[in-house]
Amino acid sequence: MLQELLPHDVFAVMLIFCRVGSAIMLLPGFGEFYVFQRFRLLLALLLAVLLTPLLQPILPPLPGNAVQLASIVGSEVVIGLFLGSIARVLLGALDIAGTIISIQLGLSAAQIFNPMAAAPGSLPSALYGLMGVLLIFLTNLHHLLLRALVNSYDVFAPGVLPPLGDLSNVMARAVAGAFVIGMEMAAPFILLGLVFYVAIGIVGRLVPQLQILFVTLPLQIIGGLFIMAFVLATSMQWFLDAFTQQFTALTGG
Repeated sequence: MLQELLPHDVFAVMLIFCRVGSAIMLLPGFGEFYVFQRFRLLLALLLAVLLTPLLQPILPPLPGNAVQLASIVGSEVVIGLFLGSIARVLLGALDIAGTIISIQLGLSAAQIFNPMAAAPGSLPSALYGLMGVLLIFLTNLHHLLLRALVNSYDVFAPGVLPPLGDLSNVMARAVAGAFVIGMEMAAPFILLGLVFYVAIGIVGRLVPQLQILFVTLPLQIIGGLFIMAFVLATSMQWFLDAFTQQFTALTGG
């Protein structure tokens, strides 16, 4: 009796692990490169074991050949990567906002190692990225991400690959949504930057002898940092609300 039940139980755990583990690789906070891979694997395996009694009744039976097994496992991996990619793309709104802000502040040439992207980036991008992930965990928004993995079994049947066209459309909407969020977060800097550039253009025409670059760049940086300190809390709250709304809508609630 044990020999008959054990393979089915192992298959159920591993099938859930394929979807959960694939998503954990990309989810904000869990899938960062500075998180040890063994910790991600242990977390995904623990979640798979905990979810097996809940999800086992809706899982497909153990396939009879290797081809069917590869098809089922492949579909679960694709779904997990799709869910994780949506969260990762929406998190990219912080990098978009930080890049725009760095241009408006005149800090685009000041590069620093961005731990979120594992590559050099601007100072505002690194700041916004780190604060975004930190606030996701401080506000327990990561519970929404993990709950979406469980609710995905109501949207995507286990072992069945969803239409790739629908996945592409949803991903395109996620990219568009991330760009909109990033532009909205950087809107105050874009507006004030436009006013600032128009003003220095007028001054440059009125006083041609004035070295505009050397005079205005310190003012631009100081003024931009002052504005950032004033709107940072509001913009991060805006990001959390927009992230929650977009992720819930794109993952089917």
